[in-house]
Amino acid sequence: MNGQPVGILATGSYVPKEEVGNEEVAQRVGATAEWIERKTHIRGRHWAAPDEAASDLGARAAEDALARAGLDARHVDFIIVSTGTGDSPQPPTACLVQNALGASEAACFDISVACSGFVYGLELARALLQRRPQALALVISTEVYSRFANFADRRTAVLLGDGAAAAVVGAVPEGYGIVASDLSSRGDAHELLRIEAGGSRLPASHATVDAGAHYVSMDGRGVRDFVLENVPPVLTRLVGAAGLDGERIDHFVPHQPNGVLVDQLADATGLRIARTHRTVEKYANVGSASVPLTLDDANRAGLIGQGDLVLLAGFGGGMAVGACVMRWAVAA
Repeated sequence: MNGQPVGILATGSYVPKEEVGNEEVAQRVGATAEWIERKTHIRGRHWAAPDEAASDLGARAAEDALARAGLDARHVDFIIVSTGTGDSPQPPTACLVQNALGASEAACFDISVACSGFVYGLELARALLQRRPQALALVISTEVYSRFANFADRRTAVLLGDGAAAAVVGAVPEGYGIVASDLSSRGDAHELLRIEAGGSRLPASHATVDAGAHYVSMDGRGVRDFVLENVPPVLTRLVGAAGLDGERIDHFVPHQPNGVLVDQLADATGLRIARTHRTVEKYANVGSASVPLTLDDANRAGLIGQGDLVLLAGFGGGMAVGACVMRWAVAA
């Protein structure tokens, strides 16, 4: 990587207060709590309150990250929000977050890369900050998937949760920060995971509502096969591009689609030394917020040390894969 090293200065997160256990979800989908945990390893998830939307969760996570960094929102130059469940098609959710934070100097925009969004956002922030080394960015992932869960589709509905996480991104000392990134997309597999209606191809109508086309639709087996076939080679390529091998990686922070797939992916990567961090059991699948929420969970617990090599991997709708290796600086 050329230019000023860029990395994470602080992390933060927010999950809604309402914790929803498997018993409640099981009643709604016509299953048992034991079946949900056995199939997914998920034991709970959080759902947004009726008056909470994606921007509310994102702003709370950003406030947490800024407080941990000891920064005021007015110091932020860029706000990048990754979400597939934004408040509305327009305006950008990032602008609503900016307004809530009072980050009046920040340029704001959304990205929609589903569960890869946080890593894509980090790479965009890195590119922006290398042009403005003194600038600061907030990369936020926020999702309210409970509003898009079809409880007639139990295999998908039981996976989904709500939450948000954020990172303050800025210049770090030489030898730290993002070492290498790998972003890729496979549009030929786009039908594996989608919310079909609500856009310009299928605008909202009585017919789309009646058809349940505004809910998350997923080919679970197809997603699993895509992940296990495509993600390990991306990670191998990335680690090699960083001039490393798998034995050097200390921490692996993957997207958390379900616990079974996290286990399968960890086995397939060959990262024998790395600690695989997990939050899927308590937060379920929170889309693009999964990676930063899990990263913040590990950071907050003091599990990642200065100089540790951390591998982040997001993958999902699109289908898209985003991964990066970073050498951890002292992050708040």
